[in-house]
Amino acid sequence: MLTLDLTNAPRWHDLAPGVRLQLRPLTTALMVATRSDPAVETVPEAASDEERAVAFAKALARRAVLAWEGIGDADGKPIDPSPEAVEALLDIWPLFEAFQLTYVSRGLLLEQEKNASALSPNGPSAGASDIATPAKRRAKTARRG
Repeated sequence: MLTLDLTNAPRWHDLAPGVRLQLRPLTTALMVATRSDPAVETVPEAASDEERAVAFAKALARRAVLAWEGIGDADGKPIDPSPEAVEALLDIWPLFEAFQLTYVSRGLLLEQEKNASALSPNGPSAGASDIATPAKRRAKTARRG
């Protein structure tokens, strides 16, 4: 059963020991705004999927992060989230992965559930594999008599 949280309240997400982010709910409006972010739209066509994922995650995080705890500057002094600081946080691989797992992928679980069916053997979603062994030679046709 799908449960709806009608409060739409921000939630805290733990990314690492002592590091947590308060994030907006992953809503349709947030995803649409992120897709139209200039940093996402200007990713070159030749960019890899990984480069696109990083650009999207950073754009999403810039919009989603409301507050954080356990993050400071080079002197260890706590800092507030800013677009530059959010991007710097996601440049740290384990924190990028934690953001993807605890926030983005949880928000996309419904997308995965609706795609659980096998691919069609032909058409735009071609991908199902044949299970029959191919014939070794062409079959002879019956003679008409």
